[in-house]
Amino acid sequence: EVQLVESGGGLVQTGGSLRLSCAASGLAFDDYTIGWFRRAPGKGRETVASITIVTGKTYYTDSVKGRFTISSDSAKNTVYLQMNSLKPEDTAVYYCAVPSVPYTDYFGGDLHWGQGTQVTVAS
Repeated sequence: EVQLVESGGGLVQTGGSLRLSCAASGLAFDDYTIGWFRRAPGKGRETVASITIVTGKTYYTDSVKGRFTISSDSAKNTVYLQMNSLKPEDTAVYYCAVPSVPYTDYFGGDLHWGQGTQVTVAS
């Protein structure tokens, strides 16, 4: 059974930093692309960033480029999202997710999701 467990959320002031972690189990970690998503109050789900583990290829949505960095540690089966220069508009529940099948970076199909972690940026 695939399990994703997020941690690292919290309350931070504008301009502050947080590092989110997504610990994965039940899958061949290196064979997957893992993504971070967020859902802000009253808004739809947004793709934040993703990383293809075996190649290190990354993707960022425009609003976080230059502020957020996604990385992975295959020894720990964990993906990180380092978030710097946080803004109030970054406030959301952040989720990590992985496609149900390996060797794809397409997140439009069946996904496994974590439970989410709340990030709140105070102005």
